[in-house]
Amino acid sequence: MTLRVGAHVSVAGGVHNAVENQVEVGGNCGQIFTHSPQVWRDPDVADEEAAAFRDGTAERLAGPWVIHSSYLVNLCTPKDDLREKSVDSMQRELDAADRLGIGFVNVHLGAHTGAGVEGGLDNAVEALDSLDVPEGVRVLLESDAGSGTKLGDEFWHLARVAAESAHDLGVCLDTAHLFAAGYDLSTPTAVAETVDAFDETVGLDRLECIHLNDSKHARGTNKDEHAHVGEGEIGVDGMRAVINHPDLREVPLVLETPTEDGRGFEWNVERVRELRE
Repeated sequence: MTLRVGAHVSVAGGVHNAVENQVEVGGNCGQIFTHSPQVWRDPDVADEEAAAFRDGTAERLAGPWVIHSSYLVNLCTPKDDLREKSVDSMQRELDAADRLGIGFVNVHLGAHTGAGVEGGLDNAVEALDSLDVPEGVRVLLESDAGSGTKLGDEFWHLARVAAESAHDLGVCLDTAHLFAAGYDLSTPTAVAETVDAFDETVGLDRLECIHLNDSKHARGTNKDEHAHVGEGEIGVDGMRAVINHPDLREVPLVLETPTEDGRGFEWNVERVRELRE
């Protein structure tokens, strides 16, 4: 069984460069932004770049790739203009994924900003259902740390949207976000209980990707700040338990760990391989 682990790498100079960037950090799958996530901008991928990306991936990586949507996207918003921009941005990411041969587009539900939890989830379903999802591409709902009015920090939020949407939605679990939201991942027993809770509420059949990040902050703080694998509040035992849980062993692991203390993605990819049993 091949361990699929990689990082969120840069597409600077062209999306095709992501393949080499992934190889350089030792990854065999991964995630990209198609553009800066801090602005409203359309993916700008030339035909030659798309072909080079597809060919390079097929030749050098196990896959899969995931596109992470813009941080500005808010599916839960009650504001019509923001919802329109969010849907348009998501549609363009889906179309880019189709051109690049990428099977997943990852998105946070966003914040209800006063609409209430139920209203926010309804808004998310409506926004998602207005998308034209290409065949071979699956939208992934990412778990959230849950600060403010952000949704997606509880499994039932993800389950509700997935069940009510007309699309076959998947899920991406972020370990740092789960921990910040209150789900314990610090021991093998805690990991097993959290995985069981996810399966009972959402279903493991929807889990397509894990963002494997340790947390700089304690469980339940709703503070989203990532740490090196095994170096944060989740710790080595918890990270090892996630990496080796029997129901998670085949799920691709994508690192969004920091570059600090002289360590970056390459160190974290190797750390994951060391923890694999």
